[in-house]
Amino acid sequence: MNCPNNHKELMQKILFHQVEVDYCPECLGIWFDYDELRLAKDEKDEQLNWLDFDVWRDKGKFVVSPSDKRCPKCRIPLVEVAYDNSKVKIDYCKNCKGIWLDRGEFKQIVVYLKQKSDYEILHHYAKNLAVQLWEVFTGPEKFRSELEDFLMVVKLFNYKFVVQHPVLNAMIEDLPK
Repeated sequence: MNCPNNHKELMQKILFHQVEVDYCPECLGIWFDYDELRLAKDEKDEQLNWLDFDVWRDKGKFVVSPSDKRCPKCRIPLVEVAYDNSKVKIDYCKNCKGIWLDRGEFKQIVVYLKQKSDYEILHHYAKNLAVQLWEVFTGPEKFRSELEDFLMVVKLFNYKFVVQHPVLNAMIEDLPK
């Protein structure tokens, strides 16, 4: 495969967070086939599993612009999409649903998702719990994976509650059983 940045050296296969991806040895960009980015994110930090990597989730917020890069698989032009409220702009293939990340963008996405996770768990816990419970039955992932996501939200809230409210936690612990 050819690098979307038109480098001369062919892309190589590597294992990136237990997911086989293609990368450019010149610019260190990474090509993720459909769903590989989600798998790499989940492997990088299991506490982020419950946050779905959905580029198109909030259709009113995303901004699509043309890109001068071409899909390494299909050779059609990629589109540049701003990911959620982060500063990361990913290159996306509308045909094969692959994603190109330039050097350092995967790390930026993970940092953004960690910050988002912390905020969401503490400020929108009930909403996120309901969404994750609904996804257990409706997807987009398999039942077991969605159930694990739901349980992770419960677990994360428990951890964050204990850390942020030690006095309340101590009172709860002292209640008769």
